[in-house]
Amino acid sequence: VQLQASGGGLVQAGGSLRLSCAASGSIFRFNAMALGWYRQTPGKQRELVASISSGSVTNYADSVKGRFTISRDNAKNTMYLQMNSLKPEDTAVYFCYLVGRGGTSWGQGTQLTVSS
Repeated sequence: VQLQASGGGLVQAGGSLRLSCAASGSIFRFNAMALGWYRQTPGKQRELVASISSGSVTNYADSVKGRFTISRDNAKNTMYLQMNSLKPEDTAVYFCYLVGRGGTSWGQGTQLTVSS
């Protein structure tokens, strides 16, 4: 399974951005997979930002609750992360992942930079 993340970029504080992550390859029942996003900044531990289960139950880090929304489109084998009210501390490389029968697959990461 390959994951292609996109949508990162430079945005001003208070702005919005949507990340996408498309899965391809040997996918068996994308709708049965757990999906999510981590982020990583230099010198800090990797942080789980949001996750969504096969039943679309979502979970968020306290730091993004009320601002970020994770969603999935099973017909397109794609997950999204809608990010609103962005803050400079959201600056990071964002990685998508999915958990399938063969284990966990990771995307290549997409950079988000939020300027103050």
